Amino acid sequence: MKIESQIEKISSFQHLELLANQVVEGFISGMHKSPFHGFSAEFAEHKVYNAGESTKHIDWKLFAKTDRLFTKRFEEETNLRCHIIVDNSSSMHYPKLKGSQNFFENKIGFSVLAAAVLMNLLKKQRDAVGLSVFSDKYEYYAPEKGSDRHHRMILNALEGLLIKPIIQKSTDTVTFLHQIAEKSHRRSMIILFTDMFQTSSGIDDNEALFNALQHLKHNKHKVVLFHVLDKKTELNFDFDNAPKKFIDLETGEEVAVFADNVKQKYEKQVQSYFQKLALTCSQNRIKYIPVSVDESFEKILITYLVEKQNFG
Repeated sequence: MKIESQIEKISSFQHLELLANQVVEGFISGMHKSPFHGFSAEFAEHKVYNAGESTKHIDWKLFAKTDRLFTKRFEEETNLRCHIIVDNSSSMHYPKLKGSQNFFENKIGFSVLAAAVLMNLLKKQRDAVGLSVFSDKYEYYAPEKGSDRHHRMILNALEGLLIKPIIQKSTDTVTFLHQIAEKSHRRSMIILFTDMFQTSSGIDDNEALFNALQHLKHNKHKVVLFHVLDKKTELNFDFDNAPKKFIDLETGEEVAVFADNVKQKYEKQVQSYFQKLALTCSQNRIKYIPVSVDESFEKILITYLVEKQNFG
């Protein structure tokens, strides 16, 4: 589901809400071809029936059409609390966008639009949403609420991530994931967008990071980690062999190399880190989903719907 085939290209982030709505509407219209057949027209007004619930509000007409049990929902009903976390460190502003590119073709823009898309779907399903933004500090926090005013406030905060000048900001993922976990008292779905780059602190950074992810699971939260990257360069290290100067966006450290000289070792270390991350998430029942900035948002939406169904 390529964005270009779903919607007219809109390069201005000021149309974030419109763009998010078009992505969701395009997704919904194609749901009859997906494993979620039966949700398309009705899913905003129904929820999946769970064994043990009252059968009073089961929609038997919808059951006849879909062979699946759904219960009718009411306007005041909030079925889910979802807290979205966005990493806004300097490394998330990679790759640097050229004039003709859309804002969602780097990691922060992709994450902002993905968050807006999920918010649109949550709003359609009358669920509550909150937002946290972190880098080298806790930049923004809004608790989970479902009102239109709250939704607009969060969209404004997301838009703000795209207009602020890029300054050198490190990542203190560990500290702020612990703080977010402490704030999340009510059982929620927690969705994290980050490139998982952690500025070294001289300790076992991986162990500390994994402990912070485990902390997010307290109070029986459902945690989904979207690992955002530019697959072409950050995973596959796809550069020509002309001499290149690589600059760490968070520390400013520079190194000049020929790409071919380090490509094999780089890819091996990156793959090892990704595999360890995926294994640790699996062991802690955290849903781990790598996503590249050149992909569509279908993977994100389907992951959300599947995890919501499993979040009883």
